Amino acid sequence: MGDELVLVDFWSSPFTARVKIALREKGLEFESAEVDLVSSVKSPLLLEMNPVHKQVPVLIHNGKPVCESTIIVQYIDEVWRDKAPLLPSDPYERAHARFWADYIDRKIYSTARLVWMGTSEVQETAKKDIIESFKVLESELGEKPFFGGNIFGFVDVSLIPISSRFYTLEKGGNFSLADECPKLVSWAKRCMERESVSKSLPDQYKIYDFAMDLKKKRGSQQQ
Repeated sequence: MGDELVLVDFWSSPFTARVKIALREKGLEFESAEVDLVSSVKSPLLLEMNPVHKQVPVLIHNGKPVCESTIIVQYIDEVWRDKAPLLPSDPYERAHARFWADYIDRKIYSTARLVWMGTSEVQETAKKDIIESFKVLESELGEKPFFGGNIFGFVDVSLIPISSRFYTLEKGGNFSLADECPKLVSWAKRCMERESVSKSLPDQYKIYDFAMDLKKKRGSQQQ
């Protein structure tokens, strides 16, 4: 009997995209259980499987839930270690990869949201912050094709979902990522050549429309 894998998912979530990429890198079949995060009514499945944070993603492995995207990706890598390892085997290199994944979680995703959701003053500050953070990541990438060198790995999985929001960031912040961070844009294009990535990320224009619709709704609720 094989492993039963169910991913509690929301189509636009960059964090569920991480998990999808990791699963596909390992060649694992999974079922997607889509929930509606926009609705005020939480999915019973989500509440049962993640009663603490009530957030996606949740990976249900043979009936047992694993929560939080970075933890899930590490779990996948540990359980199916023999299939396309995502984290290095060397302890120092593994710690180094985890450091940069943590940097991405702390510096990129929350700031990105402010670029398109914040007021003009907040947007301008957030734009400067995220460009600075992207440049730090570019420095870490250097001339390597991927953050792990020649191998697509843990840090790449952590960061690449933000690329589906590049267009939204550029429109919201009125800047060009190709001009500001050309190495990062080239890296994203390389990642998109992988089937695991291209199949897991939503269309950037669909993300933009969703983001603008969400901003409009939230603006009307605050009036």
